[in-house]
Amino acid sequence: MDDSAVSAAADALLGAYAACAPIDPIIGMFPDATVTDAYRIQQEQVRRWEAAGDAVKGHKVGLASLAMQRQMNVYEPDFGHLTASMFHLEQMPIDTSSWMQPRIEPEIAFVLGRELRGPGVTVADAIRAVDFVVPALEVVDSRIKDWNISIVDTVADNASSGGVVLGSRPTRLTDIDLRTVGCTFRISGEQVGTGAGGAVLGSPINALVWLANTVGPLGTTLEPGHVVLPGSMTRAEPVRAGDTVVADMGPLGSVTAVLAP
Repeated sequence: MDDSAVSAAADALLGAYAACAPIDPIIGMFPDATVTDAYRIQQEQVRRWEAAGDAVKGHKVGLASLAMQRQMNVYEPDFGHLTASMFHLEQMPIDTSSWMQPRIEPEIAFVLGRELRGPGVTVADAIRAVDFVVPALEVVDSRIKDWNISIVDTVADNASSGGVVLGSRPTRLTDIDLRTVGCTFRISGEQVGTGAGGAVLGSPINALVWLANTVGPLGTTLEPGHVVLPGSMTRAEPVRAGDTVVADMGPLGSVTAVLAP
């Protein structure tokens, strides 16, 4: 894709945000688009958000678990940017009016204490860079009609990012084995899923390594203080206004998202 096509695809996705109405798949509009093109489309949107006053506060890894890959029919991880406007406070009502077809998923969020820049980042490097982890809920939302996404579509659409709620109880990596952390996932009192940290690429720390080594060659450094979402422990579940969502992660504590009626 040339620069004008990348700009046109970014315009289409930004138009979907503005109208709060999903669009046809990007891959249908630009059938020759590659994953590399899709990341250029994503980055063009981030550039415009920053120009309008938003700020990058972290990154997410999407499609990191087999459950999510099967659900979305996409069989490789991707990444997206988390901006300040995507973060919402735990237990406080969240306005859902800007979301189009939201789903929610539980994750173990990393908060970095040191920068990570790939390529060449190892598990040891990643562990040293993590300040603490907290339980998190991520809202994924697609600007593509009916979630009819290819890998190009979800990457171009900022990895289907929608919103983030972080728990308030920090835990050091030395105090927990991320692989064995279990999760019970409830929406409005109904249990909708269970999972474990090991479902995320074997361990969530592997997702952090993958992210650092993937974004590094693109000129991106994972910054101290930034949040990294490594991927869902379960399938993503649909939510609607008025729902209360709780992810209980045992020794990590719990996190609650309250969606305003």
